[in-house]
Amino acid sequence: MMGERTVMQEALLYGFSLERHIPSDHMLRKIDRFVDLSGVRAHLEPFYSNVGRPSIDPELIRMLLVGYCYGIRSERRLCDEVHLNLAYRWFCRLGLDGDVPDHSTFSKNRHGRFRDSDLLRQVFETVVARCMTEGLVGGEAFAVDASMVVADAHRQRGVASSDELAPTSNRAVTEYLAVLDDAAFGGATPVEPKFVSPTDPAARWTAATGGPAVYAYADNYLIDLKHAVIMDVEATTAVRQAEVTAAKTMIERTAERLEVNPSRLAAAPAMARPKCSPGWSTSAGSSHTSQCSTSRSVLTGPSRAPISPTTWNATPIPARPESNYENTIARSLCRGSA
Repeated sequence: MMGERTVMQEALLYGFSLERHIPSDHMLRKIDRFVDLSGVRAHLEPFYSNVGRPSIDPELIRMLLVGYCYGIRSERRLCDEVHLNLAYRWFCRLGLDGDVPDHSTFSKNRHGRFRDSDLLRQVFETVVARCMTEGLVGGEAFAVDASMVVADAHRQRGVASSDELAPTSNRAVTEYLAVLDDAAFGGATPVEPKFVSPTDPAARWTAATGGPAVYAYADNYLIDLKHAVIMDVEATTAVRQAEVTAAKTMIERTAERLEVNPSRLAAAPAMARPKCSPGWSTSAGSSHTSQCSTSRSVLTGPSRAPISPTTWNATPIPARPESNYENTIARSLCRGSA
C-alpha cells in the first residue's frame, strides 16, 4: 500500500560477502597480490609465549601499509579508518566483525617485539628481494642521499650538553646515552651540538633545513638507479660525517645480505670530498652530483655472488659515465643535498 514505513523491520539473516564488495581495480587489490606476510609469525615465534591470544602482527603490518598508501599518519585515525572502511578491513584480513587493534598496540610492538626481532628490516628486505626477482634492480649504479626529518621536539627547549640529562628521565634519554659513542649518533663527530633536547636527545640541533634551527634526524637512502628502488635505509643524527658512515654501512650491508655490489655511486659533492669519503674515486658529474666508484680492487659490473668484505682504501676503479636516465634520477635525488 501507499505510505511511509513506520516500523523498522530488519532482516533476520544477511548474506554479505566482503570479497564481492571490493572492486577488482581497487588499489589495495593490486597491492595485495604482492604482499606475502606468511613468514612474519614464524619470525616472531620466539618472542611470544605458548599461551594467550593469537598474535596480530601481520594485521599490524598491513594496517601500516594502508596508512602509508593513503597518507594516514595518525595511528589513532588509522584504527578508526580501518574500523569503518570495508576495503581496509578486507586488506587487513579483519573481516566484517573482526576487532581492530588498539592504537597503543603499534607503539608497544614497535618498541618491543618488532625492535627485538628486527622485523621491519626483515619485511623491508623481503620487498627488495621481490623487486630483484621482478627485474627492477640493476645492481650496477647506486645513489646515496639523506632527507632531513624534523624531530617532534620543541626547538626552544634544550640543555647545553648530555651531562645535564637525567639518565632515567624517559626512554629516549636512556637509549641515547646507550649509543652515545655510536658512529651513527654521538660518536659521528667530536663537535658538540649547541643544544641537546631533553625530550629527544638523539636528534641533532641543526639549521640545515634552510630555516630556523631545529632538532632533526637524517634518513639516509641507498637507491638503485635503474628504477629508483630503495635498496637500504639507515637513520642517523643530522650531521654530514654520520651520513658518510651510513653510506658505507648501507653498501656493505646490501652486499652481505642481498649480494648486490654496485660499481658506481652517485652522491652529493660534499659526500665525495676526500676528507669525507677516503678511498672513493671521484669523476666529473653534473652540477648537483658526483659519480664515485666504490673502492673495490676487482669489480667489473653488477654481481650477485657473495664477496669478502672490502676496505674503503683499496685501489679505486675508474667511474664510468652514467646513462641520461640514471643521471636524471641521480640529479633529482641529490639536488636537495648539493
